[in-house]
Amino acid sequence: MADVVVLGGGLGGVVAANRLRKLLPSERRVRIVERDPVVAFPPAFLRVLDGRREPRAITRDLRRLQRRDIDVTAATVTELDTDAGVVRTDAGDVSYDQLVVALGASLAPEAVPGFAEAAHNVYTLGGAATARDALRDFDGGTVAIAVASMPYKCPAAPYEAAMLADAVLRKRGVRDRCVVRLSAPEPAPLPVAGPLVGESVEAMLRERDIEYRPVSPLGSVDAAASELVFADGERVAYDLLLGVPAHVPPAPLQGTLLVNEAGWMAVDAATLETGVANVFGIGDAAGIMLPNGMPLPKAGVFAHGEAEAVAHTIAHRITGRGSERRFDGHGSCFVETGGGRAAYAAGEFYAEDAGAVSLRGPSRWWLWYKSLFERHWLWRWY
Repeated sequence: MADVVVLGGGLGGVVAANRLRKLLPSERRVRIVERDPVVAFPPAFLRVLDGRREPRAITRDLRRLQRRDIDVTAATVTELDTDAGVVRTDAGDVSYDQLVVALGASLAPEAVPGFAEAAHNVYTLGGAATARDALRDFDGGTVAIAVASMPYKCPAAPYEAAMLADAVLRKRGVRDRCVVRLSAPEPAPLPVAGPLVGESVEAMLRERDIEYRPVSPLGSVDAAASELVFADGERVAYDLLLGVPAHVPPAPLQGTLLVNEAGWMAVDAATLETGVANVFGIGDAAGIMLPNGMPLPKAGVFAHGEAEAVAHTIAHRITGRGSERRFDGHGSCFVETGGGRAAYAAGEFYAEDAGAVSLRGPSRWWLWYKSLFERHWLWRWY
């Protein structure tokens, strides 16, 4: 029987498994269950979009972790039987003593009629690559970046995509023949980070002549007419559509005692424990409400921090060594602005003060640091 099972091989799952393997004695098994063992690094998708990365450079095979004595099971999770301490998969049952659920948020392009047919889904590696090719061939018209609905992963990404698309078109010398338009369902950029951060990002968009339409969830996409149809009924034409699809909770969690009314995992904000013994929830699958009434963003930096906390807690409970850890809500992200620059946001998201998150830059330094961070992360954890 596997002592500790991690469901999901994304950022949080990989960190949790690696850290557990370091902290637990060799006789204790650590296993990752992941549908597709070949995984990509989502924070670098936008670098594929603007041509600075090839897809193969940001993909890794989870089975490489077996050399670190981490078991990797390629299987789709179909059901969680927490009474029996069993995860049911299409490759058989997996028993656990301790369970870390890091199944992420599922992309649901089908949730918005017409989206899948019309949009380059920039939240997938393949979609980022086709968007890159489309931008290379685009000679004029309207480039629309549209966010389907809330919530969505990586709150800065749609704004980065708009600014990077702008930069690609400027570099190709066709920007004066193009309109770049961004629509999002939220009232301001990165609202969870506070009004000052949002105002700074809006200023960046204005500087680049990017049209911004907040509070605009998508109702559908009319692919035949090349029009976005917003929830209020307004129709807006486009020539090239880069889209952020709807995000939904993982299907295997539904109907269990692990989720809240919205279907996301109900966890303690500090310990990441669920209401079921020996089951923890981390990353995008978790739903954590902040003091300001908004949910903690679904972002890799939080999945990483939560994974570290949970791994230390589980290891302490098994071995008696070390100590339990609590996740403090600290997070940061880079905001690429194009032209070889990036800004950097960081702060305490659990703080009640809206000014606890600040935005620095943009500068070449932050872009260089982001590139170094990505390369180091991929080397360190895979």
